[in-house]
Amino acid sequence: MEKSLYEMYENEIKTLEQEIQELTKQYEDNQQKEQLAEEEIEEAIKCHRGKTDFESRTSESLADMRHELEQLESEFSFLTKLSGIVFTRYSKQTVDKDENKCTERHKITGNCYLLPFQIECTLLKVQNKESISSVVTDLSIIIESSEYSDLSKFVSRAVETKNLLLFFRSLSSFAEWCNRRKHTFLHFKERYPEIVRLPEGSSADYMVLRNPKLSGCELIVVWKIQINEEGIVTPVLDLLTKIPEQALRLDKKKVIEKTPLCFQNLLDAFGIECAIDNVLKAFCLEEGGSAIDK
Repeated sequence: MEKSLYEMYENEIKTLEQEIQELTKQYEDNQQKEQLAEEEIEEAIKCHRGKTDFESRTSESLADMRHELEQLESEFSFLTKLSGIVFTRYSKQTVDKDENKCTERHKITGNCYLLPFQIECTLLKVQNKESISSVVTDLSIIIESSEYSDLSKFVSRAVETKNLLLFFRSLSSFAEWCNRRKHTFLHFKERYPEIVRLPEGSSADYMVLRNPKLSGCELIVVWKIQINEEGIVTPVLDLLTKIPEQALRLDKKKVIEKTPLCFQNLLDAFGIECAIDNVLKAFCLEEGGSAIDK
């Protein structure tokens, strides 16, 4: 009987040990699952934080790029107003390229104060350890300058020397003077349509002043814009007289003969617009009127 009781206790102990092992294993499995779950949560948090950081950096990068673009547009607008140069079309083609050298073909179309131009140039870029140097190896410039002989000579010189910087700097100055002359002629024409004549339009290099009370008496303001081979732009103004022979004989004090010299003195003293205004007032208007003041 004791033996039977002992076997019964032994079986129960074994059953308990087995249950303990199963519970232990189940506990370890649960712990492992919890650990994996925690790791997955941590990874998810890191991933979310990384995504958030990336989105934040991307947002900041886009904002910086937008600000930089606005700055470049502002600078471009300022340079356009300053120089009068507007590029309407541009293309670039890589002709040849190796480890240290690159040959590119550029085509540029634009205008400077409505004076159109077209440029084709070949640019050789050479890279060394410290910097990149660029050299214009071929240059072609097409510009509608048939009415400006000095400009045609200058363009030929710029092409010969392959000096693009000189071309753009001098073209800007030349076109600005042309624009100023045009607006000055239009100013007087609009103010005094019966006195001022522009036989060849406002873009021509002369303006006629006609006295309505003196038939056949005219003064001609000639405004040339010269540009030399070095690209220096100079406005040159002269006053020509067109007076009938009979009127000249009556001019005992040689006033008409002295008029061109007086005009040059006025230019030196008061500038172009004021000098023209004074000549117009003295020759064509009654006392008290001024083209500039009106």
